Amino acid sequence: MPGLEWLAPLMFAVALLLIFSGYPVAFSLGGASLIFAVIGISTGYFDWHLMLALPDRLFGIMSNYTLLAVPFFIFMGTMLEKSNLARDLLHTTGLLFGPVRGGLAIAVILVGVLLAAATGIVGASVVAMGMISLPIMLNNNYSKELSAGVITATGTLGQIIPPSVVLVVLADQLGVSVGDLFIGALVPGVLLALLYGLYATGVAVLKPSAAPALPPEVRNAEREGLLRKVFLVMLPPLLLIFVVLGSIFAGIATPTESGALGAVGAIGLAALNGRLDKKALRGTVEETVKLTAMVMMLLIASTAFALVFRGLDGGIWIEDLLINIPGGVIGFLIVANLAIFILGFFIDFFEIAFIIIPLMVAPAAELLSPMLGVPASIALIWFGVMVGMNLQTSFLTPPFGFALFYLRGVAPPSMQTASIYRGVIPFIGIQVIGLILLIFFPDLVLWAL
Repeated sequence: MPGLEWLAPLMFAVALLLIFSGYPVAFSLGGASLIFAVIGISTGYFDWHLMLALPDRLFGIMSNYTLLAVPFFIFMGTMLEKSNLARDLLHTTGLLFGPVRGGLAIAVILVGVLLAAATGIVGASVVAMGMISLPIMLNNNYSKELSAGVITATGTLGQIIPPSVVLVVLADQLGVSVGDLFIGALVPGVLLALLYGLYATGVAVLKPSAAPALPPEVRNAEREGLLRKVFLVMLPPLLLIFVVLGSIFAGIATPTESGALGAVGAIGLAALNGRLDKKALRGTVEETVKLTAMVMMLLIASTAFALVFRGLDGGIWIEDLLINIPGGVIGFLIVANLAIFILGFFIDFFEIAFIIIPLMVAPAAELLSPMLGVPASIALIWFGVMVGMNLQTSFLTPPFGFALFYLRGVAPPSMQTASIYRGVIPFIGIQVIGLILLIFFPDLVLWAL
């Protein structure tokens, strides 16, 4: 409506102001939606009939079969953590690689990849790795900086290594296949892990005191039966992850069905190891309910926000703004990456996925499809992987990176915050390299699509 074009930008600004003031994100989005719905109706921009679409959209969310994968994958990862199977993985892998310099760091990266594949949530991965591996690394005279960097960096792999809750939500918001997004994210995720391993190996070679081998007395004390222990501890979780991912990639099962299989498999592994007690089960269920409820509340609030925002022609405003950025597709990529990177300092991925990503879908499809020479749906898969990798970098960057705060919360008093900040800097550089490789070599994502 002429003269009222400022309503959509104002709504967006008010929502961000409420979020950055510390008010809960779901309530910030819901409150802004109600306020601007009243303003839009009172000014004649739209009428009450627009709001009748909200119940239908909420019913669509509740009946979305794909989103059922979220609680299943959360349950699977949390069960492996609460039953201490993740602790066994790290201990055994550490003994396997411990005889070589940098072996513990390599073990942490390997187990971090497995936890990322099993948990799919950055906070859970960083906290679990911090509680399990940080004391071991420090007790074996590893550099504080290297220990902090390896743990936080591998913890953020939960963003991009499938099967990831983050990728499930991102696929839903982009309107693409979850399985295709999993396939697209697999090589970039493994590539980042390999780059982390190369860096840790380089540190061990160039500065042996920062990453020493385990003392002989530690290695010899548990050498007996090590191969059997490796087989019994590492094979079952690997098999579980292989079955979950393999069934998705082969098209045998949907992500939701595979997630349910993973949840049942995690229960079975805990039971086989004698760890399925009331405490572990209760803790897993409570964590799953809390995280799932948070995701659903955010999704409901963002749906209301999107409805009113588009009613105020906000979608047209955002699309025109991004498509007409100077520099075309390069300008769009720069602005999109900067916006997501900066927002990642302050708000969680789920909040970014529900607020920002839907606004970028149309411009991304229109601009990236010609650049990549692929259909819009495939271009959005590449864009989704880029977003995941970008947020990993954001979550690591001082002073606001979420992964830094997660590790600080479980680190011993002897671990100074400055040591954590210094430790992540090389890994931020590695992730920037990974992001650049992704942009210049899109086939890293598109190879199997």
